[in-house]
Amino acid sequence: MIIRPFYSKLIAFFSLALFVYLYGLFPTLVQKYYSTGIYPYISSSLRFISAIFPFAVGDIVYASLIAFVVYKIIRFYKNRKSLNKKDRVTVPLQVLNFFFLLYIIFKMVWGLNYSRPSVSEELGIGNEKYTVKELVSLGDFFVEKANALKQQQTGVPVYSIPDLEANSVRAYHLMEQKNPLFRYENPCLKSVLSPWLTSKAGIEGYYTPLTGEANMNTNLPDFVKPYVSCHEIAHQLGISYEDEANLLGYLTASNSPDINYQYSAYYEMLRYILFEIRIKAPDDYKRIYEKLSPGILADLKTEKEFWRKYNGQMFGYMDAAFDSFLKLNNQPKGIESYQDIVIWLWNIHKSEVGNQKVGS
Repeated sequence: MIIRPFYSKLIAFFSLALFVYLYGLFPTLVQKYYSTGIYPYISSSLRFISAIFPFAVGDIVYASLIAFVVYKIIRFYKNRKSLNKKDRVTVPLQVLNFFFLLYIIFKMVWGLNYSRPSVSEELGIGNEKYTVKELVSLGDFFVEKANALKQQQTGVPVYSIPDLEANSVRAYHLMEQKNPLFRYENPCLKSVLSPWLTSKAGIEGYYTPLTGEANMNTNLPDFVKPYVSCHEIAHQLGISYEDEANLLGYLTASNSPDINYQYSAYYEMLRYILFEIRIKAPDDYKRIYEKLSPGILADLKTEKEFWRKYNGQMFGYMDAAFDSFLKLNNQPKGIESYQDIVIWLWNIHKSEVGNQKVGS
């Protein structure tokens, strides 16, 4: 029967998808055989191939996939009245086979990293929770660091993609000397095909698993680009969760010898910390905010005006959609998981914070 091959494919794809899903339930095995086993070779190979092209191949691949699905839906709708009994069976089977295949490919080229143990464990960073008083002290510490770095800046470079790639690669190579987790070969950092559309969607950058590319929104203010580039490279290294990519991005950029990279890292983390303080200690938030230097206040205004110019109400819609995506990928706290970075920042810097006077 003609239908039999479709059933055979369905059984094969379903069995493989089930195996991949069950394998993902064992984080230690995922870490040993996938994340630190075959994934680095898969990712490095994809980057090597994608780097040949000067444009974002992944954007074209995704656009082609979307166009293919839309074409199939339209074609099915137009021909729905002429479908025979066999078609009513084969069409659903084809759809299932297509989505099972996409699931398998996604999991194999990157998605299984969602099941690896927390990268904070690999880096030896604790998860001790902070008190509100300690959170406020952390805010004071980051304000002082960011203010000092801003004062040292002699002007923010206008970053091109080659500049960001070269500087970020050097920063990752420095961190690799401390931990092999930061090993980054065959770099592939690119501009998104449409910075305008990406800005309208409220996106700073993204990773394309099917092609291994880290994509930057080149419309961003230049003072945030160093950190964003390091964050997206972290995804290339198999760091799937956003809070963990924040952690690697911060550690890499803040330890770079480039003042602009250091400032970008502290500026971005300060925003997360201030957000927490604003919720948990509004009075302290006002005091700390008043300590920000004019230069940082100007940067905050620049970034706010940037998103207001492009984003409008779209950011809220994308925020909700991204929240759903995170929950589907075993991140039940959704968008709130970003704030895990504050816990790690506290554990990284608590000894330094302890040497400072609270409220100073």
